[in-house]
Amino acid sequence: MNKANEYPSINTDLTGQAKRPFMDRRGTKLRVFIMMCNRFRGWVYCIIYTFYFLIFGLPFVAEGKNVEVVDRIVAVVNDDIITLFELNRSFKPYAERIRALGYSTDREHKMLFKVREDILNQLIDQKLKDQEIKRLRINIDEQEIDQTIERIKEANFYTDEDLRGVLAKDGLTMKDYRERIKEQMLRTKLVNLKIRSKIVITKEDITSYYKNHPDKYGGKKKYHLYNIIIKVPLFAGEKEKLKIKARMDEIYTELNTGKSFETMIKSYSESSLGAEGGDLGLFRLDELSPQLRNTIKDMKAGEFTPVFDTDQGFQIFFVKEIVKTSGKPLEEVSPEIEKILFNEIVEKKFQSWIKDLRHQSVIKIIK
Repeated sequence: MNKANEYPSINTDLTGQAKRPFMDRRGTKLRVFIMMCNRFRGWVYCIIYTFYFLIFGLPFVAEGKNVEVVDRIVAVVNDDIITLFELNRSFKPYAERIRALGYSTDREHKMLFKVREDILNQLIDQKLKDQEIKRLRINIDEQEIDQTIERIKEANFYTDEDLRGVLAKDGLTMKDYRERIKEQMLRTKLVNLKIRSKIVITKEDITSYYKNHPDKYGGKKKYHLYNIIIKVPLFAGEKEKLKIKARMDEIYTELNTGKSFETMIKSYSESSLGAEGGDLGLFRLDELSPQLRNTIKDMKAGEFTPVFDTDQGFQIFFVKEIVKTSGKPLEEVSPEIEKILFNEIVEKKFQSWIKDLRHQSVIKIIK
């Protein structure tokens, strides 16, 4: 069945109240009326909706200035519908969070409208997936649901009573929760069948990803650092600080004449490491302060920095050596890379599949 999708904006205010009756064309009203009768099975309901349909021209909505809308249809998805109640139920938690952020009225309105529109599209996608589940006769038995709930309880260290308590806080019963778990499992099975089962990750794909991410899997450089430090007293005045800085500048000048850094450490450094030659140890660049990192990254072994004014005092750093640690071998990280590539492809193929499903479906968003 070929039909262009329609995605006009939802013409309701952000409290979920309809601004006007949901349809204008008589034929569409009739089609929706039949769907409502099918949805709310039983002759009694159909007689009631027949009365409303003949008197008011639409189900759920009675026209009048002081009549509040109880429910209405916001979207038709093939032979299914999405009601205002369903939309507002999904939208409510997000709306409460947005309103709590204290945005300006205009920005809040725009954010609420955008989120509401996104949620409606998510509900449409869910309907399409549920229809595919029904068409492909995908099933989940009660034992599978039991096993999934047990795994959730184990992962969160919940007893059965704990889980029921958490659900009660969210206004859910165990029956509601089991139904939600079943829906999620059915949709996962659908994605596995239509997408995951058709994805193949080759060794070439894994090798290519490994080579293109040396920062993640390659060896890391480490800098073996030494320092000379002269500390500045906590309550030192500007003159005292300048005097200490002048002493460090003299040390820096002597180093430039070829004096040994290790000798200068023993002679002048006030660090507790001075006696051991001021050895600070090995550091990766990302472990250093931004100021020091930007200087060290372009230095070679045997070079020293200018004088740094740090929280500890005035310092000069010396790069004794640069050590490159071994990277992670391809064999070790292959499973991790395969999982990353698999998830990336799943997401791309899923979006493409949903898009195709929308194009093949009859979807109407009701203004």
